[in-house]
Amino acid sequence: MIATILPGSTNFHAVGYNEHKVSKGIARLIEIQNFGSLGTFHKPTPSELVGYLQKYSSQNSRIRKPQFHMAISCKGHEMSEDELLDFAHQYLKEMGYGESGQPLLVYSHYDTENTHLHIITSRVAPDGRKIQHSHERRRSQEVIDRILGNDRKKKTEYDINLANQYTFSSFAQFKAIMVSMGYEVYQKDENVFVKHGGKVQKEIPFSEIESLFKSGYRERTRCRQLRSILKKYRDVSSNKEELQKELKTKFGIDIVFFGKKDAPYGYMIVDHANKTVIHGARVLAVEELLDFTTPEERFNRIEDYIDQLLTLNPKITQGEIYSKIRKQRAYIKKGIIYFDGQSRPLKPFMAEAIDRNNRIAMVEMFSPATEAERDLLCKIFKVSRTDLVDISPERTHYYTDAVNRLREIFNDETVSSVRSQLHEEGFTIRNEEDVTYAINFKKHIIINLTEERFNLERLRKQPVKPIERNRHQQPAKPVSRFSGNARLRDAGGGSHSEKREWEVGRKDNYDDVDDEHSIRR
Repeated sequence: MIATILPGSTNFHAVGYNEHKVSKGIARLIEIQNFGSLGTFHKPTPSELVGYLQKYSSQNSRIRKPQFHMAISCKGHEMSEDELLDFAHQYLKEMGYGESGQPLLVYSHYDTENTHLHIITSRVAPDGRKIQHSHERRRSQEVIDRILGNDRKKKTEYDINLANQYTFSSFAQFKAIMVSMGYEVYQKDENVFVKHGGKVQKEIPFSEIESLFKSGYRERTRCRQLRSILKKYRDVSSNKEELQKELKTKFGIDIVFFGKKDAPYGYMIVDHANKTVIHGARVLAVEELLDFTTPEERFNRIEDYIDQLLTLNPKITQGEIYSKIRKQRAYIKKGIIYFDGQSRPLKPFMAEAIDRNNRIAMVEMFSPATEAERDLLCKIFKVSRTDLVDISPERTHYYTDAVNRLREIFNDETVSSVRSQLHEEGFTIRNEEDVTYAINFKKHIIINLTEERFNLERLRKQPVKPIERNRHQQPAKPVSRFSGNARLRDAGGGSHSEKREWEVGRKDNYDDVDDEHSIRR
């Protein structure tokens, strides 16, 4: 049996709430008492009922919210409507609302799976005094226990002994077991208090609970089963209350949330079938557990969000999008959305835009300072929308350092092949419409060698100087490679010898390398 005392009000809005349900056919006014002549000749309207209650309550102007509204219900249909109405009369009498002349409205509701009534009256007694309401909720539970003959302390003892049979490794897990049984549990100093019906029913030394701690339950197979169950029933539930009910009914599993009712920060799984408690984070993140949408709806939601990001920032890249959607446990790669082990292609226009933006970002890493530099880089990285690429007129210090380094190479007469030296520095030479560029793809630097007035003649092939010999020196006698005295390999050893190039034919002149270098992408 549960009696819930609902908020009071100045205008008796509970009448409108119940009458609205009557108009919908899911409630019925089953009793009206002490409303004078109302209801004698015709069915009273909601405004007439409210008017009478307000006039009656005006006997005591000091009571700011005179409405008394409560709901009383039983488990399922273990009590009939008439039996529950009789119980309600006993309850109201013991709570102080059963005096002769006290106005009373009783509505029966049919929109739930259990028999329940709503009762409306005034907190003003027929003689104008205020009806006692101190510790009202606690007295309410005591009255219910007295009528039903319940021994709540004995029941609490029984449930604590039952909880002690579970495997739990912390006070929070013990608390979760008791909460799943309908108790409120808290620790103060060195004691644990077990509360029910607004009253502490049992006080236990914390050390007694601590002595029952066992190593954390870590059976991976059961955790995988629970993860599958939670996700399956989450996808067919509309809210966490419905999910809790389904899991309790079908599997004997209680989900106990911690934190605010509308924004819990975590939860415990009380697995009654195995008498264990598992921290929810080991099974499924709380955000994922409370994501009450179908997989198709989740993909649509993620895709809509990406569309919004592209609208707000037409140049947003794949990496930037990932940083936004990873909170939704999703990511995109090569035009595919990945979420919770499933995947779905992005809409083509989005995939193309993101791929284009990734290429634009690669171009902008070079900080092109002129339209010519921008256009060349767009050509290399296959960016068709050059208008979307930003030009950076201010040269970076990386650019200045690179130019200075290249001048050292060009001005060094001891360098026989400038082109080879540039390659060693990481630069590729590119000719474009009579303009020569040096591009470093690793360091993202582009230098217009023509504009910077480099001596481009030094990039051409250098003539090979003949080896000067001493005129008295006899020319070396050629030795046949097949001669018995010839060595097939250098004396230094195997294929990793520092002179290995002698064996296969050394080629360190890059002058013959085509200017049109392909770029691995």
